[in-house]
Amino acid sequence: MPILESITGLLQAGLGSLAAYLAAHVLLCLLPAFFIAGALSALIPKEAITRYLGRDAPKWVSYPMSAVGGFVLAVCSCTIMPLFASIYKKGAGLGPAITFLFVGPAVNILAITFTGAMIGMDIAIARIILSVVFGIGIGMLMAWFFREDDRVRSEAANAGRAFSRGASVPARTWVFFVLLLGVLIAGTLRVGLLTQSYAAVTLPGSWAGSLQAWLDGVVPPNPSMGVEGVTVHGVFLIGLLLLIAATAWLGLNDVDQGFSRWTYGALGLITLTLLVASFNVTAVDSGLRVGLSGRFVAEVLLLGAVWWMAAQAFDVFEMEQWLWEMWRFVKQIIPLLLVGVFLAGIARAVIPRRWIETLAGRNTVWANLAGVLFGVFMYFPTLVEVPIAQTFLSLGMHRGVLLAYLLADPELSLQSILITNSVIGRKKTAVYVVLVTIFSTLAGLLFGGWLEGMSTWVVAAILLGSVGLLVALAAWTSGQRQRVPATAEEAG
Repeated sequence: MPILESITGLLQAGLGSLAAYLAAHVLLCLLPAFFIAGALSALIPKEAITRYLGRDAPKWVSYPMSAVGGFVLAVCSCTIMPLFASIYKKGAGLGPAITFLFVGPAVNILAITFTGAMIGMDIAIARIILSVVFGIGIGMLMAWFFREDDRVRSEAANAGRAFSRGASVPARTWVFFVLLLGVLIAGTLRVGLLTQSYAAVTLPGSWAGSLQAWLDGVVPPNPSMGVEGVTVHGVFLIGLLLLIAATAWLGLNDVDQGFSRWTYGALGLITLTLLVASFNVTAVDSGLRVGLSGRFVAEVLLLGAVWWMAAQAFDVFEMEQWLWEMWRFVKQIIPLLLVGVFLAGIARAVIPRRWIETLAGRNTVWANLAGVLFGVFMYFPTLVEVPIAQTFLSLGMHRGVLLAYLLADPELSLQSILITNSVIGRKKTAVYVVLVTIFSTLAGLLFGGWLEGMSTWVVAAILLGSVGLLVALAAWTSGQRQRVPATAEEAG
């Protein structure tokens, strides 16, 4: 039956995409990122960030701090809105708050890690640089357009008293964060020192080759379409992931109430699985070849240091909060992510390549604008948008257009616009939407032009020119603000 065959084909495409994703990206990429996000959320006081975002704080402090705030707070597109509303209502200036809102999802450690692993580090790095530069630009323009409203609101709220001035981040927390970041980098960085096998053993048997042939038939690798396939190694890792899910559900759901034997079991299993994922495993004619890689050695050292420091430098309550925050991120994001990957696999099978190539296959103003407007009606949470974006990339979307979509998607979805409107009002929201549309389109054009041969110097000149204009704008607005009290004093 044609209908039944079509449904079966779509399900196979979706499940194959999901299996390939689980085998290739979750362990060495996402698991460490979730641990980092949990540590940042639980161990770094938010007051240490928000204290620098007040309207009266120096602009050279408030805007860079708001730009990196999303990284430190590990916010995603789902949680950026309540944090934005919170810091704005506490007294943050409109400009720094808007910069935080725009940049936060783009520099989130989870989003950057996943974007680099699945789509490419070129887009990940461009996403960081352009979102920071243009995010500061949007914030400063919003502060300039609504400078009088912001001044009145700041005075009424007495923002200077809204932030804790004594908040700081202990050195042990930064060391712990660097170790966790090292686990992530060691697991994902593709350099010879880490990927090379320094010793190897072959497990005899023809079963490995037969299993790999069967897997290639079920989930055929297709690099041109972004389909990675599933390896024998990947099957073992998926099995370990299922065991982690079961033990984590029993051991981490109530970890804020105390550790249990399931908690220790889940952490031990996670550590073991990360090490297993670090081996170089290949199915060969004579069996299964297992190589001891530099990545494995690095992970052993780093994971040992992480767990030693967790036990020695932090108290039990801090570790409970860290693991609870990590598990909260997992429960919030992973279900949506799995659904998104499954649907992306189906979309890859049904969307004609020529549609994407016609609409967004070239680096033009209209193509980049189409990528931005797509984010208004087709919102996907952080990380879910990445496999969706990879699907459109495999179908012929230009990488510049793809960047424009990734920058605009968290900000211009219908729900984000409605929430922003409830926080800052209709007029400010309308201006913000227009600015995001313009700057995201420009970002896509610049990145696409660079990929097509535009001189790096030209791109750098445009960015430096933008920064220069922002500095001039900041100086001018500071002068305007200083003249207002003076004028009022003279009138008195």
